Amino acid sequence: MVSYSTPDYLPEVISIDEFIGNSGNSDYHCIIVDPVNHKVIDIIKDRKLHVLCSYFKKIKNRDKVKYVIIDMWKPYVEIVKTFFKNATIIIDKFHFMRYNTWAIEGVRQRIQKNMDPKLRRYYKRSRKLILAKYESLDEESKGELNIMLLYNDELRQAHFLKERFYKISNAKSSSEARKLLKEWIDLARRSGIKEYISCANTLSRWFKEIVNSFDVPYTNGGTEGFNNKIKVIKRNAFGFRNFERFRNRIIHCCR
Repeated sequence: MVSYSTPDYLPEVISIDEFIGNSGNSDYHCIIVDPVNHKVIDIIKDRKLHVLCSYFKKIKNRDKVKYVIIDMWKPYVEIVKTFFKNATIIIDKFHFMRYNTWAIEGVRQRIQKNMDPKLRRYYKRSRKLILAKYESLDEESKGELNIMLLYNDELRQAHFLKERFYKISNAKSSSEARKLLKEWIDLARRSGIKEYISCANTLSRWFKEIVNSFDVPYTNGGTEGFNNKIKVIKRNAFGFRNFERFRNRIIHCCR
């Protein structure tokens, strides 16, 4: 197997993410991806802050990096602000959209758990129907969902917030997204639904980085694809104990 050296330079756009590795005494490894050319740049042994700092301080063109795509993990923000001072931080859309899914699912589970057994028969296929976009359902499924929402005001309000959130994802610019997201956060906080209040508070903390994502075409979609490929590599090899071997295999297979 070819041995790949650590790069000294990075492209203008990079994605940073982590995956479960379990090699070299590290539970998580960090992956750096070029989302424009769809290739893995490097694999870092650990996602711990001191390891990332040691790695990125060796990069020679840090001031040339324009965009860094991350998930909602604070150490990545610290890394970007410290080493890539000219870069715009972008929160991948998948990562902030899933908070909406988690919120509605939390409401559904809590309500059904405390529901009168006589009502539960109306909630068959509830998870699938409640999580689906309303406009994507056929007329029969819409009818089933409407019955579920008829029996619980809180679930109906949560479903309204879930559907309203999709309008944000369809925004055409950061200015439009900023307006829609601010309105949605205010609605969610006033709803009194604890799951959505928590969701709104999280999105508020990452407001600027989320809005940034609407002005660029870059996402972590390719990175997630590489993470899935890494799972296959690891499974086929029955795991790796040696990190350098694991790293070389990933880079070799993902270039």
